[in-house]
Amino acid sequence: MSKKRHAFVGTGGRALSFIEPLVTTYGDQNELVGICDLSPARMAYYNELLVRDLGYHAVPAYTADRFDDMLREQKPDEVFVCTKDSMHHDYIVRALHAGCDVITEKPMTTDAAKCRAILDAQKATGRRVRVAFNYRWAPFRSKVKELIESGVVGKIHSVNLEYLLDTNHGADYFRRWHAHIENSGTLLVHKSTHHFDLVNWWLDAIPQQVFAYGDLVFYGKQNAVNRGDEKLTRYARYTGSPEAKDDPFCLDLTESESFRKLYLAGEADSGYLRDQNVFRDGITVPDQMSLNVRYRTGQVLTYSLVCYSPREGMRVTFNGDRGRIEYHEFIGTHMNRAVSPKNWKIEEKPGAEAEGEWIRVFPHFKSSYVVEMPEIRAAHGGADVILNEHFYGPPAPPDALGRTAGHEQGAASIAIGIAAVQSISSNLPVNISDLVTINPDAMKLSQLV
Repeated sequence: MSKKRHAFVGTGGRALSFIEPLVTTYGDQNELVGICDLSPARMAYYNELLVRDLGYHAVPAYTADRFDDMLREQKPDEVFVCTKDSMHHDYIVRALHAGCDVITEKPMTTDAAKCRAILDAQKATGRRVRVAFNYRWAPFRSKVKELIESGVVGKIHSVNLEYLLDTNHGADYFRRWHAHIENSGTLLVHKSTHHFDLVNWWLDAIPQQVFAYGDLVFYGKQNAVNRGDEKLTRYARYTGSPEAKDDPFCLDLTESESFRKLYLAGEADSGYLRDQNVFRDGITVPDQMSLNVRYRTGQVLTYSLVCYSPREGMRVTFNGDRGRIEYHEFIGTHMNRAVSPKNWKIEEKPGAEAEGEWIRVFPHFKSSYVVEMPEIRAAHGGADVILNEHFYGPPAPPDALGRTAGHEQGAASIAIGIAAVQSISSNLPVNISDLVTINPDAMKLSQLV
């Protein structure tokens, strides 16, 4: 039996968590036939890892201007897109028209026009697009879905989701390209797409209208100066700046092989600086956001994201007509260090103690109870391992929880963030149907691809 042929575009830190299982655990059914990136240095490091650490072989490497050459010469069955968010649409559309299926890292893309381009290309080609929403696949979050569908607290009418990004993980977005709206669409698109997708999926509902607020209150030069931290603004980047030695926000790219070979070595050919000062001028995304979403089914989400918290995690509450479910997830802090999945770990940082995960059900007129679940200490709440099996394993029966997300469900997630960005700018509610058409006849998310 011939192996399924995969190609990757984007060889930054995230791609390794998908490439390693592809060529090791699932190598009997799959093969990696090409990689593509702006930086030859980054691709050289990936080929080094493939040969030295993963027992594979080097694969053809194509610079970004030769993406179409890779598709023509290597003939992949599926292309995995792990580039900067603002470029997802370009590679997705080109891969679809070349006859390939696509898996894309979240978010599917960053604005309404790019989303429409993907939906049009999928319709024209009939090829498959999947979005790597790993949050759905974590066991605790899947258990929440099971509880809701069981009707244990009746019909859910409202959800409150508070997410805290800490000064380790959260700050890291402000060192990188994510801090510019033209690259990430803001963290309401890049990061919150996880949370919006979870709620859409938990409720089996399609968002209809959004109203949002957002401000930059912590990161950026002026905010640091205003609270008396001007000394933290005096260097453009952390690596190679002696005065940054005692800065708690310092990220030194000489501290690990992955940082040195992916980012320091890749600066000359990509222009990408991985360790910019989080208290610099020019940041264009908010670090504090809140919004409300109304769904086609009438349910309501109240959401907040704070990016400068001393701790990391989320609280989610579901209010049903027969009770309430509370989901609490504080499993410690981490950041993307471009390491092998087996080397992923929670980082020890002051104030970032892990309290674990729990789910408690509060039925009307009865005592509350905790839903027993095993402790999980793995990347993304244990989701990555399950998601990779879904992507690369043998064909399986349809998933009873509907965790696979296609292009329409991907659009339903990013549409909330895109609408929120517009609402912040206009100070008005935004109808999602004014931005992108998502099957107007559907009421449930499960009716979308």
